[in-house]
Amino acid sequence: MPGQARGTQSPHTFGWKGEQFLLDGKPFQIISGSMHYPRVPRAYWRDRMRKLRAKGLNTLCTYCFWNLHEPERGKFDFTGNLDVAAYIKTAQEEGLWVLLRTGPYNCSEWDFGGLPAWLLRTPNIKVRTTDPKFLKPAGEYLQRLGREVAGLQITQGGPIVMVQVENEYGSFGSDHAYMSAIRRLIRDAGLQVTLYTSDGSEPRMLEGGTLPGVLSVINFGAGDAAREFANFAKFRQGVPRMCGEYWVGWFDHWGEQHHEVPFDVGVKGLDWMLGQGISVNLYMAHGGTSFGFMSGANFDKAYQPDISSYDYDSPLDEAGRPTEKFFAFRETIKKYLPKGTQLPRVPAPLAEIAIPRFGLGESAGLTDLLGKAGTAERPRTMEQLGQSYGFVLYRKAIERAASGKLEIAEARDYAVVWQGGKRLGTLDRRLGQKTLPVELAAGQPLEILVENMGRTNFGPRMVDDRKGIVGSVKLNGQVLTGWEHYTLPMENLERLKFSSAAKGAPAFYRGEFKLASVGDTFLDMRGWGKGYVWVNGHNLGRYWRIGPQQTLYVPAVWLRPGANTVIVLDLESGGGRSIEGLKDSVWETPGKN
Repeated sequence: MPGQARGTQSPHTFGWKGEQFLLDGKPFQIISGSMHYPRVPRAYWRDRMRKLRAKGLNTLCTYCFWNLHEPERGKFDFTGNLDVAAYIKTAQEEGLWVLLRTGPYNCSEWDFGGLPAWLLRTPNIKVRTTDPKFLKPAGEYLQRLGREVAGLQITQGGPIVMVQVENEYGSFGSDHAYMSAIRRLIRDAGLQVTLYTSDGSEPRMLEGGTLPGVLSVINFGAGDAAREFANFAKFRQGVPRMCGEYWVGWFDHWGEQHHEVPFDVGVKGLDWMLGQGISVNLYMAHGGTSFGFMSGANFDKAYQPDISSYDYDSPLDEAGRPTEKFFAFRETIKKYLPKGTQLPRVPAPLAEIAIPRFGLGESAGLTDLLGKAGTAERPRTMEQLGQSYGFVLYRKAIERAASGKLEIAEARDYAVVWQGGKRLGTLDRRLGQKTLPVELAAGQPLEILVENMGRTNFGPRMVDDRKGIVGSVKLNGQVLTGWEHYTLPMENLERLKFSSAAKGAPAFYRGEFKLASVGDTFLDMRGWGKGYVWVNGHNLGRYWRIGPQQTLYVPAVWLRPGANTVIVLDLESGGGRSIEGLKDSVWETPGKN
C-alpha cells in the first residue's frame, strides 16, 4: 500500500552549519553519482549501485519522473521499474544515501523534462509558472509522490538526506513566487529534510533560480572547477559548497558525433573539489537508456532530438560496465577517504552475448493498427487527440488530380508523406523542412505520418512543444480542410497481421532468434533506415542511420532461453531485413566520422 515504505535504520540527523554538511553532527562530504531508475531495468538496480559503492561513492542522486508516474491525470503508477520507493530502499541496503530531485520538472534529456504531455491538452497553460492550471496538477503529483517516499527520509530511518526544489530554474526564469510555491508543495507533501536548488554558476542563473534559506549548489562540466566556485563565492558564501551536477560526459543529438570527455579532464576537477572538501555529484555515474519514446530534445536555433542511448560517456557505460574513466575516478576518490577505508570490490561482469545474424522475413502494414478515425476541418495536434507519444496519421481525401507545392506549417517532428502506396517524401523538423513538391492523383487519399521525436526538455521552447501537425497544410497556397486523424501510440502491436507478403514502407518486420543462455547485447541496426525496435514486447528506442547511435542496447533480463521475438518499425524502404547482436555499442555518424 502507498505510504508504507519505511527506512531500515534508526533515524539519523542531516543538515549543515557554516560551510559543512553534518551527518549526526559530524562533518560529512557528499560524494554522489546520478543514476535514474527508469533508465536501468529493475533487475539491474542493485548491480549498478554496488558498482557505485565500489567506485567510492557514498550517495545516489536520482530524478523523479512525473510523466511516467502519472501517465494520465489522476492515474498513478509506482510499480515495477517505477517503484521509486524500492529503488531508494535498495540504495539504502547498498550503503548509499540519497539525493532526491522530485521536480516537478527535471530536464534530464527526457521528453518534456519529465512533465506529462497531457498538460499540453490544456489551452494556454503556462508550465513552470504560478499558473493554477500547472500548479494544481503539480501539487497533486507531489502529494502522491510524497506518499511513496516521505517515510524514507533520514529523519525516519531512511536514506534521503536532501530534496531538490525544481531544477535549474535560473536557466528558464526568475519568478521567485513560483519557486516558493514549489517549495511549499514539496513541504506539503511531507518532505521535511534539507532542501536545495541547483543552477549554473552565472549570476543570472543563481539570482533567478535560488531561494532565501534554501541551500544553493552549482552545476558545471569537467574543467576549471576552481573558477566555477570563485563565481559562486561572489553570489553566496558561508554555506557548504557542492557541485550538484559534475558533467563527466555529455549527451548526443541525432546527426552529431558521439560526445566523449577524456577521463583526465574529469579527474582534474574532481581531485580539486575533493581536496577542497567540496561535495560533488557525478552526472552521470551511470546513464543507461531512454527506452521507448522517452528521449527529449533541445532547441538551439533548430530542433535537436536526443538519441535513445543515455550512455553519456559515463564511468559505467550503457550496459553498466566499468570504463577506464570509472577506475580513474575510483583511484581519485580513494585518496580522500578516511585512512584505512577499504572500498568494496568491483562486482563481477554480467554476461554478454553476440547473436548471429537472423532474418526478419515477415511484415505487416501500418493500417493494421488503425482504429476509428477522428475528423476535423484542420489537422489537430497529438495532444488535442489525447495522445502523448508515438505517431499520428493524417488523411485527406483528394478528389481532383493536382501538382505543386505541399506546405505544412510545422510537422513535429518527422513526417513521411505518401499517396496510394507511393512515397512522396519526408519533412525533417531538424532541418527546417516545410515544403515538398508533389503530384497527387484523384481518388486516393493524401497520407501524412508524423513522428514525435521527443518534446523539448530545456529552455524557453519547451513550454509549447506540441506534436503532430501544428498549423495548416496547404497545396499551392490553398489551405486543405477535411482531415481524418488516427492515433498511433504503438501500444497494441499484437494487432499486427504479419505475413510473408512484402509491404511498402512504413512497415513492421518480424523475426526471431534462439538462445541457449541470455546475456546483454546490442542490436546492430546498420543497414536499416529509421524507426523503432521491440524485443519480446520491450521498446528499445529509436534507431536512425544518421547516427551517432547505430546499436540498441538489449538487457539480458528482457531475453529468455529459446525463441525471442523482434519487431522493427522502419519508416524507410530497403535494407537487408536482418539483424545481429554485438557485445559492444557502435558509434558512427556517416559523413562526420
